[in-house]
Amino acid sequence: MIDGLDSRLLLTLRAHPRIGLVEVARRLGVARGTVQARLEKLSARGVITGFGPDVEPAEMGYPVLAFVALEIVQGRLDEAIEGLRAVPEVLEAHGVTGNSDILCRVVARDNTHLQEVINAMLHTGAIQRSTSSISMTRQIPYRIDPLIRAAGADGP
Repeated sequence: MIDGLDSRLLLTLRAHPRIGLVEVARRLGVARGTVQARLEKLSARGVITGFGPDVEPAEMGYPVLAFVALEIVQGRLDEAIEGLRAVPEVLEAHGVTGNSDILCRVVARDNTHLQEVINAMLHTGAIQRSTSSISMTRQIPYRIDPLIRAAGADGP
């Protein structure tokens, strides 16, 4: 859980990613040491997972976004994951419940390239079936700020 100060700290850093710690402390009305300690605590707990820039694949030449559901051959999950890690266009892979075993978020330059990416995903033989869905439009982009606000309001 996070508290109100953690929430305000995270929202400030998300709104102003290049801001210095002294300025964050000034805006939040706390000591710089408090900000530093909170950041270290949030990082150690895994709440903060990185400080790098957000990157938009479409603007890098990968405008096709697809979700690929995979059924894994029994007992070959590790092999399947190793094969997926070798495909740079696989941005995420999640173990899921339901009709498939893994759900991947994948990008491609065009639909022909998407087929090549899917073929590369299937290369190991540890995957017995794939089903893909191409994203037509992004209705709600990835967001975390509303959750940060809610968690901070619910925190101690």
